[in-house]
Amino acid sequence: MKILFLGRRYSYFRNFDTVIRELAARGHTLHLAVEREGTDGRPLVEALATECPGVTFGEAAPRVPDDWSWVVGRLRHGLEHLRYQHRMFADTPKLRERSRERTPGAFVVLGEWLRRLPWLRRPVSALVQWLDRAAPPDADVRAYVESFAPDILLVTPLIGLGSFQIDYLRAARSLGIPTGLGVWSWDHLSSKALIRDMPDRVFVWNHTQRGEARRLHRVPANRIVVTGAQCFDKWFDRTPSIDGDAFRQRVGLPVGRPFVLYVCSAPFIGSQPEAPFVVDWIRRVRASAEPGLHDVPILVRPHPSRRKEWEEVDRSGLADVVVWGSAPIDAQARNDYFDSLYHSAVVVGLNTSAFIEAGIVGRQVLTILLPEWHESQLGTAHFKYLFDVGGGLLTSARTFEEHLAQLSSALAHPLSEIRPFVRSFVRPLGVDVAATPVFVAQVEAMARLTPQPEASVPARNLALRLLRKAMTWRHRKDLEEWLYAERELESVRRIRTYRKEKDARTADAKRSRLEERQTRDLTRSEQMQSHRAAKKAQERAAKQRAS
Repeated sequence: MKILFLGRRYSYFRNFDTVIRELAARGHTLHLAVEREGTDGRPLVEALATECPGVTFGEAAPRVPDDWSWVVGRLRHGLEHLRYQHRMFADTPKLRERSRERTPGAFVVLGEWLRRLPWLRRPVSALVQWLDRAAPPDADVRAYVESFAPDILLVTPLIGLGSFQIDYLRAARSLGIPTGLGVWSWDHLSSKALIRDMPDRVFVWNHTQRGEARRLHRVPANRIVVTGAQCFDKWFDRTPSIDGDAFRQRVGLPVGRPFVLYVCSAPFIGSQPEAPFVVDWIRRVRASAEPGLHDVPILVRPHPSRRKEWEEVDRSGLADVVVWGSAPIDAQARNDYFDSLYHSAVVVGLNTSAFIEAGIVGRQVLTILLPEWHESQLGTAHFKYLFDVGGGLLTSARTFEEHLAQLSSALAHPLSEIRPFVRSFVRPLGVDVAATPVFVAQVEAMARLTPQPEASVPARNLALRLLRKAMTWRHRKDLEEWLYAERELESVRRIRTYRKEKDARTADAKRSRLEERQTRDLTRSEQMQSHRAAKKAQERAAKQRAS
C-alpha cells in the first residue's frame, strides 16, 4: 500500500514514529510530506528514512499565494476565531487571544457580537464555511496529490490555526482517495481549530477524545477510531538503561538518595519564562520545614524549546540541583529521559505531557495551581482531564504550604504503580494492548474504503461573485484594519512603506538620470555652438588673410 502522510512540519511525525516504522516493516511505502521544510524535526525523518527503506520525505506543493489563497485565508482564520466564542472557551482567555491575533479585524468584531448573541454563532459559521467551500481548488495541490497516486492520505494535525492542509484533504477526496486524520496530541481537539471537512477516519487516543470529536467537531461516530495513544507506546514495558546510582553519578546527583524530578513546560508564546519560577520553587523547597525537603536532590529537565531561559538564571547557592536533559528524539536521549522518570521518587511540574509519561512509569505527579500560571493550566480545556479522567493523575495544591506538605509526603511514600488514569487515557483498549498495532491495522483497513463524493456547494455562483468582490478590497488602505489581523498589519504597513520608499528611490534615480541627460545634452549643445563659433571665426580670419 502506498501512503502519503502529510504533516504541517517534520516535528509532527514525532508522535507517529512507531506507526511509520510498523507500516514500513509490513511492506508499505510512505512519503512524509510537509507544508514547509525546516530544521525542526528533520533529524527524526532522516532517521526514519535511513532505518526504513520504504520511507521518503520532502516538501509538499505549497498553495499558490494568489488572490484566492488570500481570501480563503481570511475566511479560515475567521471560522477558527468564531469557534473560540463558544462558551466552553469562556475560561480560556489565552486561547481566544491567540486566535484574535491571527484573525482579520472584521471577524474579531463579529466574534464579540456573537458572544452576546450565541445563538447566531452556528448560522454565521455555516455562512463563512459555505464561502470557503465555494472557492476553486488549488490546481498545484491537486496535481501534487495525483502525482503520488497514493492508496490513502493521512494528515496531521489538520486543525492547526492557519493551515492549508484542508486543501490536500479536499484534493484527495476529489480523486477518490480515502483520508485519515491522526489526532496529534491530547489538547488538539479541545484547543485548536475545527475539523471542517470530515476525513474518512479520525484516529483518537481514548473515549474522552472520541466525545470531543463528536461533540465539538460533529464527526460521525462511524468515522472515529479509538486506538490508544501510540506516541506513548515506547514508555511501556521499558527497563532503565542503567541503575539508579549509576544514573545519579552520571548527572551529578548524590548517590543513594531519592530525588525530585521537575519537568518544565512550554507555556504559551509570550507568557513569562518558567526558569525563574523553578528557581524560586527550589529555594522554597530548601527553606521548608517539612521533613526531607531542606536538602532533597532535585533534577530539572528544561523543555527543549525553552532551554535559553536557563542561560541567564542565577542558580548560585543551590546545592544538589542539576539542570539536565534533551529532547527524547533519538535512542540515547530517550534512555536518558526514561531513566530520569524511572529513578525519580516524585515528579513535579506545571502542565506538560511528561505528566502522562510519569504516570506510565508509576510515579506520583504533583503540581501547584497559582494565579500567574492559570492561563497555562486551568485556562486550557485539556488540563482538566488530568483531574477528571480515570480518577485523575495529578495531586494539586493552591498554596506553596500545601504543595510542600504534599511533596514531603510523596517523598516519604513514593508510588510505583500505573494509575487508572493511564488505563483510561492512554491504553483504553487494555493496559497491555499497545496502540501502534491497532492504529496500523486500522490504517490498512482504510484501503477497503470507498470515499463518499463531495457534496456540491449550493448557490456556488453567488458565493464566487461574493468572493471575487472581496478580492478587490485586498489593497484598499481604508479597509485594511477589517481585512487583516493584528500580526499582519505591521507587515502590510512595512511592505507599503518599503514600496513607497522604493518608488521614491526609483523616482529619484529617474530624475537624476533625466538631469544628467539634460546636462549632457546642454553640454553637447554648448560644445557644438562653441565649435561652430570657432569655425566661423576661422573662416572670417581666412577671408581677411585672403583679402
